[in-house]
Amino acid sequence: MSEQHESAGTGPGDAHFTVFTDREDATAVARSLARPGTHVLRHASGRPWLVGRWHDQDIVTARAGRTALAVVGCCPVDAAELERQAGRLRDLAELDALARSLPGSCHLVAALDGRLRVQGTASGLRLVFHAPVAGTQVAASSADVLAAALGSEPDEEQLAVRLLWPVPHPLAEAPMWRGITAVAPEDALIVAPDGRTVRHTRWWTPPEPVRTLAEGAPLVREALAAAVDARTRQGGVVSCDLSGGLDSTSVCFLADRSPAAVVASTWPGRDPADTDLHWAEQAARSMPDVDHVVWDADASPLVYTDLLAIDDLLDEPTIGVMDRSRVLHHLPALAERGSRLHLTGIGGDHVTWCSEAYYHRLLRTRPVFALRQVRGFRALWQWPLGGTVRALADSRPYGKWLADAGDRLRAPLPTTVSAGLGWGMVPRLFDWVTPDAERMARRALRGAAATAVPLHPDRGMHTDLEQIRSCTRITRQWDRMAARAGVPMASPFLDDRVIEACLAVRPSERVTPWRYKPLLTTAMSGIVPDACLRRTDKAAASMDASDGLRAHRGDLRALWEDSRLERLGLVDSAGLRRLAERPGTPELQDPILYSTIAAEVWLRGLGRAARTAAPASP
Repeated sequence: MSEQHESAGTGPGDAHFTVFTDREDATAVARSLARPGTHVLRHASGRPWLVGRWHDQDIVTARAGRTALAVVGCCPVDAAELERQAGRLRDLAELDALARSLPGSCHLVAALDGRLRVQGTASGLRLVFHAPVAGTQVAASSADVLAAALGSEPDEEQLAVRLLWPVPHPLAEAPMWRGITAVAPEDALIVAPDGRTVRHTRWWTPPEPVRTLAEGAPLVREALAAAVDARTRQGGVVSCDLSGGLDSTSVCFLADRSPAAVVASTWPGRDPADTDLHWAEQAARSMPDVDHVVWDADASPLVYTDLLAIDDLLDEPTIGVMDRSRVLHHLPALAERGSRLHLTGIGGDHVTWCSEAYYHRLLRTRPVFALRQVRGFRALWQWPLGGTVRALADSRPYGKWLADAGDRLRAPLPTTVSAGLGWGMVPRLFDWVTPDAERMARRALRGAAATAVPLHPDRGMHTDLEQIRSCTRITRQWDRMAARAGVPMASPFLDDRVIEACLAVRPSERVTPWRYKPLLTTAMSGIVPDACLRRTDKAAASMDASDGLRAHRGDLRALWEDSRLERLGLVDSAGLRRLAERPGTPELQDPILYSTIAAEVWLRGLGRAARTAAPASP
């Protein structure tokens, strides 16, 4: 099935590809997209099916007659079992069950009787896009490949939308180029044998949150253990973040039970009040076989480091650029210690905890219980009484909420209680965004509001899903950057099976003002020592952010000297330069610059990352 060319520096964890129908016109397009080092999987006819770059350990394939399956990413599926699945497949819809059973995090691609099915993960960590290229539909794991094939320039309206803080659903899913369509994470792409007709079909729905904590915690433990096992079962050396927080500590203890040798990596915070190191050292004492490395806090890059040099972005702006240097800095040293993979606790906050917005519904179904809990949240988060009452009384449907947001883009930042108990944080634009950009962003918001459907009717579940996807869109880029740096990253909490196990637990037991992460602490009892599970807070790293503003204000000023966004008429760079001169301004205590910096850095990176290699014939 596979014809592989010499790989041009593609290591584990850096798989990316395009998918083609079994047609001659598709073959011509595949040839135009191939590059030196490209790998090719072929249809039974010999025509290209998958064209891209991947490491052998990142793909499992199977064929039975005219049926072919490929699992791309991290998934410990057995090749023989995948071949049996291919032999039994009679309809592409039958793959729903397989997709909902696969551990790890992967794309699933199928070809059956001339039809294609391509899907990513429900988490949004692995996405799918498609576009008509020279008359034939091409699917891809990233949108920039399709944009290059179409010769497209970024859509100015989409850039204006990305200046919003934050970008709400469904606008966050839209590609940065016209003519390209994103497939929602819960959907699979189906391409008909004619190579032109496409449809999206739902393969995933979130579970009903009906399990008690006692019922759900063992299933969360089982799912998280399987997610860690998928990365560690091969042995060798793996590294793990050990920040001292509950999420990374849980992953580290699970990895320590595996055949792999574990290097635990701790970056202490600069803030003297930061207790991360204390908790990390306490955990390490209970893992005597783990090599615990504590880095010099002052050697850790600050937020905003190296923004002018970034050249490894993917297909959309990401606020992850602010922390890129911090995320990647220790990977070369871990590679020297033999690490083949770095595990993180990213996503634990998003799946084991949940949104307080569930209490908007619970107030109407269990009013006495909900009022008692809300009183606790008011004390915990210092919510004002009037704002809490207004947020709980607000019953606007999602489309109306989104439309109203478009009318208040210049208003002050909303209160935390309105975001906590509502449909999410209301998007805002800031003083340096031009009136033209504001008009484009407002037009896009109103257009989306006319047909917008929330990710779930319950605003709590909607917010949980939106936050998970927001997290994975950042992590997706960090994963690619880390793989290019030589040590791929993995975040087991963001595997679909882990997410499902967590979302299935009743929100009234998952988020409470009286206990910190009760689902995770219950699930990890007996694996993580009780002393480590008693932590009830997490470090904020606010000092690193404020220090970063002061240390890198020169870079921030330089970022706006020849601003790509200003060339497009989207920002006033003079205002941004003035703000860079005042890093101590109270406005910057909130991350209001993040979305603008992300868009500017992405535009600059497009030129650096332009593909210049000559095509190779698949």
